[in-house]
Amino acid sequence: MISLFVLAIYLQTGLGNLLANTGAVAQVVLGILLVFSIFSWAIILSKWSMLRRARAQSSRFLRAFRKAARLQDVAAVAEQFKPSPLVAVFETAYDELRRTGGAPGPRGFTSVQRAAQIGSSEELTRLERRLPWLATTGAVTPFIGLFGTVWGIIDAFQGLGNAGAATLRAVAPGISEALITTAAGLAAAIPAVIAYNQFQQSIREIGARMDDFSLEFLNIVERGSTQTGAGAD
Repeated sequence: MISLFVLAIYLQTGLGNLLANTGAVAQVVLGILLVFSIFSWAIILSKWSMLRRARAQSSRFLRAFRKAARLQDVAAVAEQFKPSPLVAVFETAYDELRRTGGAPGPRGFTSVQRAAQIGSSEELTRLERRLPWLATTGAVTPFIGLFGTVWGIIDAFQGLGNAGAATLRAVAPGISEALITTAAGLAAAIPAVIAYNQFQQSIREIGARMDDFSLEFLNIVERGSTQTGAGAD
């Protein structure tokens, strides 16, 4: 345990010394990468929490919807399942259903169907908000790190030229700048790419769930079960 603690202190001290000895360009590059990384991790944590609540509350809301005797009963308790995107789809479609008088004809049924689609589209837009930042981070930060790498190699060759001899002391500062900016670029990009792909998959699953729920709601409306029950045949 003590050895691990000593190793951690050594790594932190060595990294701190390395950062302190980097040039101005490398520090700017590292600062930009740090900003990208901080924003990305903030989005990752908030989006992960939001999607987790959305999945859990969707399961609860779907059980309540299928057990309810009437759609009015679902509307009365829908607020407590608010993190679920299914609630927004239900409320949008149900509001349109009430405007038709609760017993829509062919045109009214089409309007309810469109309202459900609009609610689903709006929720998908909300769930995908700020995800482009993760995609941008994953695409851009490796190249920003590569810029620092190229600049570090240039510094290494300049040091070599000034020293007049091929010594490690002459090229070490430039090489260290190149390596640390490369590592920082990858450290910012890899979590962003992984999180982006995982979130996109989760959002696709939620989108499919909203489509299924919309069809289930429309089946109830088509059967004229708005008064007899949400789960009635």
